[in-house]
Amino acid sequence: MKDLKTYAPIEWCPGCGNFGILSIIEEILLEMKENGELIENFILLSGVGNHAKIVDYIHVNSFYTIHGRAVPVAEAIKLANPDTKVICFVGDGDGFAEGLSHLIFAAKRNADLTILVHDNRTYGLATGQFTPTSQSSYRASTMPEGAKEVSFNPLELMMASGASFIARGYPLKKEHFKSIVLEAINHKGFSVVDVLQVCVTFNNLYEDYNNSVNEESIKDIGNREKALKLIRAWNYSETKVPIPTGIFYQEERKRFEEFYSTLKEDGAERSVILDDILESLS
Repeated sequence: MKDLKTYAPIEWCPGCGNFGILSIIEEILLEMKENGELIENFILLSGVGNHAKIVDYIHVNSFYTIHGRAVPVAEAIKLANPDTKVICFVGDGDGFAEGLSHLIFAAKRNADLTILVHDNRTYGLATGQFTPTSQSSYRASTMPEGAKEVSFNPLELMMASGASFIARGYPLKKEHFKSIVLEAINHKGFSVVDVLQVCVTFNNLYEDYNNSVNEESIKDIGNREKALKLIRAWNYSETKVPIPTGIFYQEERKRFEEFYSTLKEDGAERSVILDDILESLS
């Protein structure tokens, strides 16, 4: 594991849910390396927020983007070299607010990316502001009297957008969460995992999640109706309905990268026809 460590001091608060995500990602990368995967083929991306620091702590190729822009950069990397394994770390503010349009279109295209959303339902780096997934009872600096709007359900939105792998996980259920993330990375297509990542300082939901999170084992993961039923049961603080976690939906379909012809030189080197790509993304 020490081979994946960096010199950067970890600056998250004690008890932050990001520690569990970091630990699982390190374990997965190490296991995949031991099974013959080239670590050089992994590229990690992040946006802006406390989640983003994770790329500082893992000794793997990485790219810091600006707020909400990790997904389009990830798409470009995957198009330029389809052999890479691209993992995007985004926050609920970073991904579901500033970056929402990028997330929707990447799901629609079925870009071969793994998106891990550190969904702590607050802007932690901005010291506790309201995000698109904040519970209505949340008191934040931007809404001191509580929310005046209904939070949207991120995975229901991803289902409507065409994501081909949809899951939710809770890092404190370590082995279950690890199995979800591993399946998401291995899935060929757009994978999104909504991670119940707790901000212990500004929106401490550990008690809610510890009392409500259930591990789901779904056999018929191509059934949209079953998936939506589970996806919609998530706002425990308001409904008191247990929160399912697991892989809710998965389908195989043509990936975005497969629509583009490639040129091969000497049977090895590959270059993508950039004009077509730029035109499609404009």
